[in-house]
Amino acid sequence: MGLNYKNILSISDLSPEDVRSILKKSMELKKEPFGKKLYGQVLAQIFEKPSLRTRVSFELAILEQAGHCIVLRPDEIQMGSREPTKDIAAYLSRNVTIAALRVFKHSTLEEFARCASIPVINALSDLEHPCQAIADILTVLEHKENLSGLKLTYLGDGNNVCHSLMLAAAMTGMSVTVGCPEGYEPLSEYIKKAESLGEASGAEIIITNNPDESVLGADVLYTDVWTSMGQESEKEDRKQIFSNYQLNANRLAATNEAIVMHCLPAHRGEEITDEVINSPQSVIFDQAENRRHAQKAMIMHAVGIE
Repeated sequence: MGLNYKNILSISDLSPEDVRSILKKSMELKKEPFGKKLYGQVLAQIFEKPSLRTRVSFELAILEQAGHCIVLRPDEIQMGSREPTKDIAAYLSRNVTIAALRVFKHSTLEEFARCASIPVINALSDLEHPCQAIADILTVLEHKENLSGLKLTYLGDGNNVCHSLMLAAAMTGMSVTVGCPEGYEPLSEYIKKAESLGEASGAEIIITNNPDESVLGADVLYTDVWTSMGQESEKEDRKQIFSNYQLNANRLAATNEAIVMHCLPAHRGEEITDEVINSPQSVIFDQAENRRHAQKAMIMHAVGIE
């Protein structure tokens, strides 16, 4: 791998121009998904956390462009316990051309990237989910045609998905309102980053503990599970804390005919109702499909292929 490769550990690793370029490429690749642009590229997917959409979308993304994929499960390599992360990164750098990691801790991802000589993509960490965010923005662009001036409301936990979504939306001029319980706001560093990006793009970032006010006039209404993988011991407490933050028909009716988004898997009847998931305004499965097209463009960006 040459010196021009690029890691995508955070949305912050991309410039607004990069995001626009990746979105444009994603749309082109969605229209013509098959080709040989990634011929000779070998992707290693490393999972500490299992995932349906991450595995399927990354594997299809590289296969459709004539590359190859190797999937490494946690029981196979036990990264950081059976073998140091730095040794796995060094070994894989000799054998594959790009790696995508789905990990519990962002620090694991950063250590791997420091020790690797191949591009590394964050397929999910506790701090960010940039692949999801790019697919999300692509979905909004498809359904709303223009991003600048739109209002996106995110209801729920200010988690990794929320962090990346705020940054990506702010880069494209889309304002974000996060409606979340007190104590579950996005990390302050991500709020500040999003606000700074918004100053340049005209996007506004609002954090509120009032779910009803947060959805007023929204063009996009987004939610995620209240209890993420690794938080199972908090499940019952979180169900009580987040009970007033459900995305339901009443909340949807208060919007500007918003499209409905969820990164999946969904806990139907908790953070979102069946009625809303199945409504004509739901674009949730468009959003899920777009992971494949967005990640294809992200792989190309990372390895330096037009």
